[in-house]
Amino acid sequence: MQVQKYRHYSPVELADRAWPSKTIKTAPMWCSEDLRDGTQALSIPMDIEKKMEMFSLLLTLGFKEIMVGFPSASQTEFDFTRLLIRNNLIPDDVTIAVLTQARETLIKRTFEALTGAKRAIVHLYNSTSKLQRRTVFQASKADIVNIAVRGTTLVRAETQKLEKTEIIYEYSPESFTGTELDFALEICQAVIDVWKPTCNKKMILNLPATVEMTTPNVYADQIEWMCGRIKNRDATIISVHTHNDRGTAIAATELALMAGAERVEGTLFGNGERTGNVDILTLALNMFTQGVDPMLDIHNMDHIRKVYEKCTMMPVNARHPYAGELVYTAFSGSHQDAINKGLKAYKDNRQEYWEVPYLPIDPTDVGRTYESIIRINSQSGKGGVAYVMEQEFGFILPKEMHPEFGCLIQAISEKTGNEVASATILKAFEREYLMKTAPLCLRNCGLEEQPVQGRNGTVCCSNVRALVEINGFTREIAGTGNGPVDAFCHAIKNEFILNFALISYHEHALEQGSDSKAVAYIRIEDEDHGCFFGAGIDTNIAIASLKAIVSALNRSPMIQNRLNTISLLA
Repeated sequence: MQVQKYRHYSPVELADRAWPSKTIKTAPMWCSEDLRDGTQALSIPMDIEKKMEMFSLLLTLGFKEIMVGFPSASQTEFDFTRLLIRNNLIPDDVTIAVLTQARETLIKRTFEALTGAKRAIVHLYNSTSKLQRRTVFQASKADIVNIAVRGTTLVRAETQKLEKTEIIYEYSPESFTGTELDFALEICQAVIDVWKPTCNKKMILNLPATVEMTTPNVYADQIEWMCGRIKNRDATIISVHTHNDRGTAIAATELALMAGAERVEGTLFGNGERTGNVDILTLALNMFTQGVDPMLDIHNMDHIRKVYEKCTMMPVNARHPYAGELVYTAFSGSHQDAINKGLKAYKDNRQEYWEVPYLPIDPTDVGRTYESIIRINSQSGKGGVAYVMEQEFGFILPKEMHPEFGCLIQAISEKTGNEVASATILKAFEREYLMKTAPLCLRNCGLEEQPVQGRNGTVCCSNVRALVEINGFTREIAGTGNGPVDAFCHAIKNEFILNFALISYHEHALEQGSDSKAVAYIRIEDEDHGCFFGAGIDTNIAIASLKAIVSALNRSPMIQNRLNTISLLA
């Protein structure tokens, strides 16, 4: 690694910095750059049809400022701007923005595109960085200031000609993070002095991290430094426009807001040149998780992602914050267990605030469902499998049953090497507990309740008569007990000389697609001290319980051997 080629970025001398103790309490002004920075970074830029679809999406999300293009850069961008204005497609509460360099022909063409608009932001920029002054322009600081001042003067002149359009002026010292702070202040102040903004008619001063060059705290220092030294601070709106070259554009923007910025330019999902612009959706939802209204409507993330992918022809990463396919999904057993218990506590306790382990946001708030929160692979635990059975199919497995069924599903995953789909989990449950017929099968059953006088008064006694099949041989059995389950156990034990004990019993109604059916889970222990669960489903809970006993007996090797012996003797 040729580390000697690089040097440390100089920190900002700001002894009295205040931003570290600040918090974000309100949403900034948002300006979408999807139709400019977003489209120019695509291998195939959006055509007018896709631009229109993206524009409609941005309106639906609630953006009040939308950069619609660089009208002087191409005919497509010019035509799109004219289309919006000519067809009156811009809502009254929405301001379009257009970008231009500080050249007379480009500025005039930009204003030509804006003819007839009610209100627009004209965003002028020129590069101010030390590197570009030296290598690209071979220009002095004075030369660069003159470009900005001349461009601002031209915009002011064209604004006066466009009497029916309210023009908001925005200036960017491009590559601000590569510009000496004192020079950045000098050129911005020169522009402000020409434009002469007021408290009632502010201008936007955009301080972009055109290239992200250092840690987010340094950018915050730069923003606070500028905010504290601009003479006309109350007449300017401080805007930030961060890129993600170091992967910290989100953090840099958040800290910049703490440092005094009031406006944010960015794109959906961070699309943009190189590693992209800051992702406005992530920023907005970060605020949302802190109880701050982001002033954007992001309740249907799947729809947003679908339109974005269609317009940009770029996929959203599966791990993208809040939007990715897997961001609300847990495969880890310990994570699944914590999420399952957290969701139950949140529901049962009717908590005021969202607090669920591993889920910083309620997936339903962005249009997701709980079905995909827990997915199963070889790393998953027993709790995850139980969660899928309950949430997707309505089976509330007893806690003691979780390890037994969890091991069965884990074996399937290890054998295939793949994720186990929920449908496969259900089929495995049915195959193991509900559809196993050999060697014992319950064909039909009659139940009778009768009162019996006991020592402590009259109690209810159950009589069971059932037809069972053992490997094709049919037998009728009968038994009596203090309930249907007890009576059936006595009948089985007496008829086949089996030794087992009923350890636990659970039942519940099936809520999902059940047709009023109930499910019973019974755990038995055979004479070899092996424990086995069985399950049964029926519209009659008593019959479901008897089916569960048969299911458990079929899963006990010792009892299977005994029943096989009986069928051979028969």
